[in-house]
Amino acid sequence: MTSIPKRALMAAALAAAFAGLSATAIAQGTTAAPTAPTTTQAQEGAKDDQRDAKRAERMARMQKRMAEHQAALKAELKITAAQEPAWNAFVARTQPDARPARQGPREDWSKLTTPQRLDKMAAMKAERDARMSQRHDAIKSFYAALNVDQQKVFDAKQMQGFQRAGMKGHGKHHHHGGGHHRMGGTI
Repeated sequence: MTSIPKRALMAAALAAAFAGLSATAIAQGTTAAPTAPTTTQAQEGAKDDQRDAKRAERMARMQKRMAEHQAALKAELKITAAQEPAWNAFVARTQPDARPARQGPREDWSKLTTPQRLDKMAAMKAERDARMSQRHDAIKSFYAALNVDQQKVFDAKQMQGFQRAGMKGHGKHHHHGGGHHRMGGTI
């Protein structure tokens, strides 16, 4: 027997089994839909506490990695005593914002209308854009305090970060190797 008839036979068997189960359920006259497990506020609170604890662990690991990267960058840049204030300002201004602990349960977006969701997403994007703008200003300010050799080192380290983030080849003459895509196929 070849693999195609086996697949067809298997599909037919699964379809028959599904039909049989459906017919059995109908014949038994089951009117009650399967119920989802109910969760109490205490259970939801425990889940939130676990989520918050895991998030705190991730944040601690991230802070440790950032400190290690900053120490390595500072050593590679050979920051002078005169540049120390610019370095300290750069480090302080590029730290991720600490999120406040959640007050109460998460908001249920399914209860919002589409325009309300869109407005919420736009507000969240505006907040993120403002934070990114502040971060970019901090980097530009620090970069201006570096000498030409330090700027080259900083540029190389930043490029390594882009490459780790999967942004290889983005820039001049980058081609993704495929045709131009439009709805309905390639042209």
